[in-house]
Amino acid sequence: MTFIAKLKLVASKRERNLSPILVRRNKLAAKIEEQLQLATAQKEGRFYAPKRIKNVTNAEGERVAVETTKRVKEWFWTTPANKINLSVRYGSKTLELAKGKNAIELSSGDELLTTLSMLKEAVIAGELDDAITNASDNLRAGFSK
Repeated sequence: MTFIAKLKLVASKRERNLSPILVRRNKLAAKIEEQLQLATAQKEGRFYAPKRIKNVTNAEGERVAVETTKRVKEWFWTTPANKINLSVRYGSKTLELAKGKNAIELSSGDELLTTLSMLKEAVIAGELDDAITNASDNLRAGFSK
């Protein structure tokens, strides 16, 4: 029996356009993954600075690709009561997770890591689609005249 005969072959066409909802979910899931890596690095005492490629014009007027560190802002902070608060951001807007609630209160760094993991799964499952859409609409409204 040949190798091809062992495979399950189907007729399929690749979709080129993702829906805007899926694009937003993927964008937020990637940002949550960055926060998860940042929190893990801080817990282990490491410095987290992801690299990115940036195109700049040098003195001779040529465009050159330069590797720089990407700035990642923390979405979590410690309160005076020694609790950790976590807010979820989409662009420059903080998502409203429930009516009038925009942060999650946590007791430890370990709980922060598990909450970020569960939050990423919730985003991929579509549980925060309404909040993402509202934040996206508010961001887009800031660009119109």
